[in-house]
Amino acid sequence: MEDISLKDIDKGLLERNYVSNSEITTSVYLALALSKPVLIEGPPGVGKTELAKTIADSLNRDFYRIQCYEGITFEQIVGEWNYQKQLLELEAVKGKNLEISTDIFKEEYFIKRPLLRAFSTKKNSILLIDEIDKADEEVESFLLQALGEKEITVNDLGTFPLNNDLIVILTSNSQRMLLDETKDRCLFLYISYPSVEREINIVKTKVPEADEGLIEKVVNLVQEIRSLNLLKKPSVRGSVDWVRSVMNLKTSNQDEALKASIGSVVKNQSDRERVMKKLFDE
Repeated sequence: MEDISLKDIDKGLLERNYVSNSEITTSVYLALALSKPVLIEGPPGVGKTELAKTIADSLNRDFYRIQCYEGITFEQIVGEWNYQKQLLELEAVKGKNLEISTDIFKEEYFIKRPLLRAFSTKKNSILLIDEIDKADEEVESFLLQALGEKEITVNDLGTFPLNNDLIVILTSNSQRMLLDETKDRCLFLYISYPSVEREINIVKTKVPEADEGLIEKVVNLVQEIRSLNLLKKPSVRGSVDWVRSVMNLKTSNQDEALKASIGSVVKNQSDRERVMKKLFDE
């Protein structure tokens, strides 16, 4: 593990405009200290993916990302043979009338995808397995096995051992229940919507030129909007976008600017009608 403290982690994240809290900082520290994966759950837009990227940057580690989706395959995670290159090589050998058979099942003919690249590099790295709940259980089991055994076997190519101190971060929006084995092997971190104070600090780091009064007003409005029964609650990104939108409208009537730019933070018509009635008496 790097010689790093909780304060170092907090500072490193903040220097890269990620406002942490004690639970987030502690989870990152323990992931490094114990070399254990971290499973991060929470609603969309609270900074799960951004945290993984910022950790890699602050620790000067290589960053690899597997973006999961329904139907993702082994080949898209690990790699696949470059069939076109193999075919061209065979045709070249045939054209020269060479009798010596060409071995086209070598590493130079294999396209490495994020998991294999993360295993193969010698530089300490961060691997983000984003939205693992969108992949099926078979893919989840394969990833679990590879991470547990610290090696990946590719047919016709061989076995690739893990060559670095790889820290794995998994994110989930809870679209399906993950396997018990996944949860057992991981540290667990839930990132909820931030408190008023933390959200104000987050928006300040993203829009430092904004008036503090505007930031506080927007954040308090967003916090109130989240308390409503909506189809989609606004993310922290929404707060940032709303502040930027009001600033770009360049009007002295702040309330009118807030109403005019409500689409920055509310993304559904029925939600919009409910919010406008509740917040602006419309």
